[in-house]
Amino acid sequence: MSKKVLVVGGAGYIGGCLTDKLIDHGYEVTVYDNLLYEDYYFKEVPFAFGDVRDTAKLVKLQKDFDTIIWLAALVGDGACAQDPALTHEINTAAVENFLNATKRRIIFPSTCSVYGAQDGILNEDSPTKPLSVYADTKLAAEKAVLKHGGLAFRLGTLFGLGDLFSRLRLDLVVNVLTFKALQERQITVFGGDQWRPIIAVRDVAEYFVEAVESDKVGVYNLGKENVRIKDLAPIYKECFPDLKVNIVDSKFEDLRNYQVSTQRALDNFKFRPKIIVAEEVGRMLTLLSEHRIKNPFDPIYYNAQFVRDALSSIKDITQPRINLGEL
Repeated sequence: MSKKVLVVGGAGYIGGCLTDKLIDHGYEVTVYDNLLYEDYYFKEVPFAFGDVRDTAKLVKLQKDFDTIIWLAALVGDGACAQDPALTHEINTAAVENFLNATKRRIIFPSTCSVYGAQDGILNEDSPTKPLSVYADTKLAAEKAVLKHGGLAFRLGTLFGLGDLFSRLRLDLVVNVLTFKALQERQITVFGGDQWRPIIAVRDVAEYFVEAVESDKVGVYNLGKENVRIKDLAPIYKECFPDLKVNIVDSKFEDLRNYQVSTQRALDNFKFRPKIIVAEEVGRMLTLLSEHRIKNPFDPIYYNAQFVRDALSSIKDITQPRINLGEL
């Protein structure tokens, strides 16, 4: 069993809890990250600061590791649309350059967004119809991963809390509805008939751990269940009986609509997703109601807003705010 794991982008939403789970399973973990959304990384894990586009640095570093997990990316339709060229550099070209140089198997998170808007239950052999820069660049990177004998997980929409170090994303549907329910005692769902596969971030981390312990390759859909957005409302009504739910009969700007089959993952992995939405809603409500996040309106918790603001103020969001060589 491989013991030394490099988690590229390990300071993020998935990487936080994944790092903990790998350590719990006895792995020696090093995190490589440019701390785009963070000002510091104090977790007691070996850390290498760097940009994923620095291929030479990564090629040199990877030689010391048995397994590479590549999480680093600009994530989400809104964030990626801010600068498509930069998104391509980070999400696609960086992966391709690394794999062309190393020819390694890596474990990689793709997205079910590659399916776009389609009817029926979609499996890994269904047509891909990406509707965004995000989905386009992840699909292109996924192809490079598979070409070099890697494993790609097409993730459903994530939800819930990860570890205690990494930021909570408040721009994911379950998470943002939780915050709205607490803050405003009402939630608004536009349309609501859109289907999405959803899965807790901590369950996703379990799949990655099992992937490290195996030699599996190929592409796998990951999700716990397919839900319509409007069907999430009763969960919040249980927490707040006086909650006002507004279903707006209009087409939401996000045109994605798909349901996926996870049978291939069920057939090939021992792990089964366990975490239900209500459980994570409860955990997030406790955290938010106790004001453990000082300012949940801060752009740091919203990928699109953060990237937009960063691009308007500095030339390259992936560079450190201070040049340490000048100190």
